[in-house]
Amino acid sequence: MAAPRSPPRVRVRAREREGPRAPTAGSDQVHSWTLVTSQALDTAWKVARGSVTLAVAFLVAALCYVRRMHSYLGRRLKWWIGYLQRKFKRNLSVEAEVDLLSYSAREWKGETPRAKLMRKAYEELFWRHHIKCVRQVKRDNYDALRSVLFQIFSQGLSFPSWMKEKDIVKLPEKLLFSQGCNWIQQYSFGPEKYTGSNVFGKLRKCVELLKTQWTEFSGIKDYHKRGSMCNILFSDAILEYKLYEALKFIMLYQVTEVYEQMKTQKVIPGLFRLLFSRETSSDPLSFMMNHLNSVGDTCGLEQIDMFILGHSLEIKIKVFRLFKFNSRDFEVCYPDLPFREWPEISLLTENDRHYHIPVF
Repeated sequence: MAAPRSPPRVRVRAREREGPRAPTAGSDQVHSWTLVTSQALDTAWKVARGSVTLAVAFLVAALCYVRRMHSYLGRRLKWWIGYLQRKFKRNLSVEAEVDLLSYSAREWKGETPRAKLMRKAYEELFWRHHIKCVRQVKRDNYDALRSVLFQIFSQGLSFPSWMKEKDIVKLPEKLLFSQGCNWIQQYSFGPEKYTGSNVFGKLRKCVELLKTQWTEFSGIKDYHKRGSMCNILFSDAILEYKLYEALKFIMLYQVTEVYEQMKTQKVIPGLFRLLFSRETSSDPLSFMMNHLNSVGDTCGLEQIDMFILGHSLEIKIKVFRLFKFNSRDFEVCYPDLPFREWPEISLLTENDRHYHIPVF
């Protein structure tokens, strides 16, 4: 008969009393490799993390440097581009032709009474007077003289008859020595207030330049060549201003000549009688001091000055005064009764101060 088995609980207690079994050799080896591998991976991760952090920091710093350098170089490049453009770009004082109605729509937007009036005036020029384009003229106190001289040169007009008979280069000395006009030393060249005894030399150079340029342009028969030469001349501010001062002096010379004729009881044009009837221009000196010296500096040509300019150059200056649209003064001529053989040029103005050149 078989002996009875001990219950399971008794066997478990017996094992507990025996204690844990000793690990085998294979188990120790596996544990050792696992520990070494874990430590190696941990070390490698720390090294890699440090390297990645350093690389990211370096990359961020490099990007910041590149960004700053790009911004700096961009500013410097922009400055140099602007400098070179200012240095080599022609600063035309008379711009290229633009469509008349497009110019009107751009300059006179809105529905104010003045804007509507100006747009209607430009439409009148376009449809009735067949003016298709306009050339904008630089806005300063020489722009009336600039507008007139540009058209004289671009059209190749010849000298006035009286200039063909006299050497205009000698006119400054003639006023001084022949007519005793020593007050001409107070002549002002635009913003220059006083030049003293040097005024004759400066005036002579200005008049000589005007004679040379006028002779050259009037001798060119090709219209496009004259236009190209005008673009070159009217981008040189120094030469321009000398030409305008020469025109001012021509006006002064004519006023002086007519004044001398008036003193000898000769018949003079009505516009000069009007000029000498004013307190501020009763003689050539007062005309120069109170009016002509300010031209190019603080003011431009007045209407009576336009008459004198047209008479001096023997041209008919037709001016469309847009702000006078729908009135008898919309279209005026300086002088109003010139000789028939005088050539005609046209200007347009929005305010009697600044002028532009219409293109038919």
